[in-house]
Amino acid sequence: MNIALDAMGGDLAPEVNIVGARDALKINKNIDQLYLVGDSEVIGQLVKKHGITDTRIKIVHAPEVVAMDESGAKALRRKKKSSISVATDLVKSGDADAVVSAGNTGAAVAAATVKLRTLKGVERAGIATAIPNEHGICQLLDAGANPEAKPQHLVTYALMGAVYANKVLEVERPRVGLMSNGEEDEKG
Repeated sequence: MNIALDAMGGDLAPEVNIVGARDALKINKNIDQLYLVGDSEVIGQLVKKHGITDTRIKIVHAPEVVAMDESGAKALRRKKKSSISVATDLVKSGDADAVVSAGNTGAAVAAATVKLRTLKGVERAGIATAIPNEHGICQLLDAGANPEAKPQHLVTYALMGAVYANKVLEVERPRVGLMSNGEEDEKG
């Protein structure tokens, strides 16, 4: 598997992302190539600082960063060479199988939606997150991207979540439930 990591995304980036990439490569031999996407000079210095010599790492230069407080979609339009945009391009081109980012959620969702498209019939991407429980894992979808989802979006999220639970988590008969985040001003 080839992974594109938005090395510049996140509150403590890029150093924690570089260290995390190093640690992931140590424990996961299924990663064939790990692209560290971002400012190549900064990434190169951190790779050297942490003594990372794994040949599966490749640095891909992206001179721009989408800050956590920026509007994701607007920033993506203005910053064509942002680390999240370039990382997503690696998936689109087939060089990477997945993109990982701890950065601006709106920018990550916008990049995936615009560059990779959604499945036929899916109008909005949903964010999935695993929640541990006494029986294993509960998959929550949509976990924050769309606070004002329409009924057809909820149906789509339910279908995508059920397919994911069945095919990836190997749950033979996934159960689907509905939660609401409410309408209070201080919610969401």
